[in-house]
Amino acid sequence: MAKHWADFQYEIYLHGMTGTVPRLPTDLTRLEQLAEQRLGPGPVGYVAGSAGTGSTAAANRAALDRRRIVPRMLRDVHERDLSVELWGRALPAPLALAPVGVLSIMHPDAESAAARAAAAHGVPYILSSASSTPMEQVAETMGDGERWFQLYWAKDREVTRSFLNRAEAAGYTALFVTLDTPLLAWRPRDLDQAYLPFLHGVGTANYFSDPAFRAGLAKPVHEDPNAAVRHFVGMFADPAKTWPDLAFLRENWDGPIVLKGVLHPDDALRAAEAGVDGVVVSNHGGRQVAGSVAAADALPRVAEAAADRLTVLFDSGIRTGDDIVKALALGAKSVLVGRPYAYGLGLDGQAGVEHVLRCLLAEFDLTLALSGHSCPATLTADDLIEESV
Repeated sequence: MAKHWADFQYEIYLHGMTGTVPRLPTDLTRLEQLAEQRLGPGPVGYVAGSAGTGSTAAANRAALDRRRIVPRMLRDVHERDLSVELWGRALPAPLALAPVGVLSIMHPDAESAAARAAAAHGVPYILSSASSTPMEQVAETMGDGERWFQLYWAKDREVTRSFLNRAEAAGYTALFVTLDTPLLAWRPRDLDQAYLPFLHGVGTANYFSDPAFRAGLAKPVHEDPNAAVRHFVGMFADPAKTWPDLAFLRENWDGPIVLKGVLHPDDALRAAEAGVDGVVVSNHGGRQVAGSVAAADALPRVAEAAADRLTVLFDSGIRTGDDIVKALALGAKSVLVGRPYAYGLGLDGQAGVEHVLRCLLAEFDLTLALSGHSCPATLTADDLIEESV
């Protein structure tokens, strides 16, 4: 019998019999406001902030809200199976934790706490290149948990090669390559606070622990941390990369390669031609291109163009279980969630991340069933209508 994630609601109600209520809201859209009240303006602004006026982040939400689910009746949804298979890996639900860097600004347990939470529920965890914790340490804390590695593609080939070798040795099974950050966008919330954690050596753990990176330093990191930061800043991103450069990654990574940040169907087709295994339809949660197309508006075209050749995933705006239903109906095989779990981490550590995961999956399970579906595979665009603007 498949696990029913929806049972979490009965667990909450039963705890209520003894006067216990959840430590965090079950409406996950309230977490950002709580985080604003309890955490510092720099860290909260870094997680919550977006490019420009925030118009892209707002468009992400509007695009999901504009689509409405059309429930179907008298279908047998007594037994449900939310599991999916991605690149030969069986997963309990179509959900993974998106790569979010510098999590130590939210909680001292940082990436390790988020990774443990994911592993506890069988949800894949995608570790950011820009993590506060070295990739090997995060892998150790996850045990056998499914873990994937996100690459910010450095200018230095040897550092990139070293990252890939280390990630593979540490049991990361898929490589997510972020394409939409060859430069940092104009982000007013960070600029107004003059807040960039990397300049303080936060979010650089994978680099400062890397032998290829350290080989480029005149002195050890601890002897001249400012020089190490400057070296990092000089290589972090590379706006000169083009499609032929993907061959280098294929030569140095044996597992699935997934390109994150694809919004145009032609780019999805180029990804397929390049021999990669998947794409994430994403605009980086609105953090990179102000005025960008909403991710949910881009998803159907990308899925139509390339879903028969690539595994299509989705992020940017997922906040609720019904958002997951909508993304799958629009053509995604699975979704990534980012900001909500970062807020959960900041508010209650590992337990906060687990709360976010259990709420999302319970609401997804219930919404799926109440819409007349017993598994994600039966969702199609016919299960949605789009409201006129």
